[in-house]
Amino acid sequence: MSVRDFALPDLGEGLTESEIVSWHVGVGDTVTLNQIIADVETAKALVELPSPFAGVVNRLYAEPGTTVQVGAPIVAFEIDDSAGAGPAETLQEPPETADAGAAVSGDGAAREGGAAGRQSVLVGYGPKIETGEHPKRRARAVVSDSAPGAEATPVQNTPVVERPRSTPPVRKLARDRGVDLAMVTGTGQRGLITRDDVERFAASGHLDVATATTEPTTGARARSDRRIPVTGVRKATAAAMVSSAFTAPHVSEFLTVDVTPSMELLESLKSTPAFREARLNILTIVAKALCVAVRRTPSVNACWVSGADGDEIIERASVNLGIAAATPRGLLVPNIRDADSMSLAELAASIGDLVTTARAGHTAPAQLTGGTITITNVGVFGVDAGTPILNPGEAVIVAMGAVRRQPWEYRGEIALRQVMTLSLSFDHRMVDGEQGSRFLADVGAILADPGMVLAMV
Repeated sequence: MSVRDFALPDLGEGLTESEIVSWHVGVGDTVTLNQIIADVETAKALVELPSPFAGVVNRLYAEPGTTVQVGAPIVAFEIDDSAGAGPAETLQEPPETADAGAAVSGDGAAREGGAAGRQSVLVGYGPKIETGEHPKRRARAVVSDSAPGAEATPVQNTPVVERPRSTPPVRKLARDRGVDLAMVTGTGQRGLITRDDVERFAASGHLDVATATTEPTTGARARSDRRIPVTGVRKATAAAMVSSAFTAPHVSEFLTVDVTPSMELLESLKSTPAFREARLNILTIVAKALCVAVRRTPSVNACWVSGADGDEIIERASVNLGIAAATPRGLLVPNIRDADSMSLAELAASIGDLVTTARAGHTAPAQLTGGTITITNVGVFGVDAGTPILNPGEAVIVAMGAVRRQPWEYRGEIALRQVMTLSLSFDHRMVDGEQGSRFLADVGAILADPGMVLAMV
């Protein structure tokens, strides 16, 4: 019997830390290979973390809510050496984590990588990163003794407190409402705290003492400030937007278009057998129009690269189309690879799956990198136009506004037409005003007359 540590993997491209959202196991639990043991939130996605070992959980190094550096141990397992588990590198790769990195260390030769001096790693996993830093904690961490079979030992005499059972969306709701989940009685299965439990508790006037203020009550309803920790997606979004706003010279343009022909096309397509089951909407049409317009102006599908030999602009060979999605965890921009090679039906299905997955919190980290151009749909909020900030590393972002029926000149007369405003922001280092204007005009021309696609392909 030996004890092996499992270190926090790099679950994306160059991520340095992740937050332990929840544990699915506890000390003393028996786990199987690839069993999901924890939910981990990175700056990009909520990831289910599988176990690299079959054994017994010996120690949990971090509580839920703790931010841990990549390469730091998060859990220890008691491994039955007689079971013939074999070296860590021979274990099967966990599902949906082919791009993840998870350093695994053990005692003695296993920790040092054996006689060859090579560190043991799981298939597809990277080497352990020595940061020399301790996990940053938002709450008091409680860890158990690492000796096999030992009782859990509080750190610095901190009492061991069982974390209330709830789901990530419910925990976010509780933070938003200023509710301390430790004070809420769960009515769900096996005591799970539900959204209704949180809403009822908030309605009763009880608030988390950590978020409450001393502001006097001005009526029957007490008011309080709300403190929201800047972590995970929100932290990454804030850093990326600040960097983009102060690095790329943004230029914004606007074009209002009569999209009645596109809306009529949508209704016509929905009645055909090929599109009857497709999740077809105006976003799909705009996405297709954008992909076609890129062919005439490839500079909008580019990135700026600075190197030792100077700066260069790389025009991408294909369109990896990012779709900005508002989720309970914040703004995510997953992308569709090779969107320009897809048919309209394929694009509709891909966008539908992408948005559904993002809102459920199951977007894979790989889907959040490598985008080349982005669409954000502010029209779903009833907004007509805006000046969107570029997704870092991209040259262009298009915002589509709400489709509204309004008076419009049509064939020499005034008629009620369905009208949309397109907003374009571009990086003026890569895209000149003429190029940006031509691209925006091309997208608008396709939406105003879908038959224009035939003239552009």
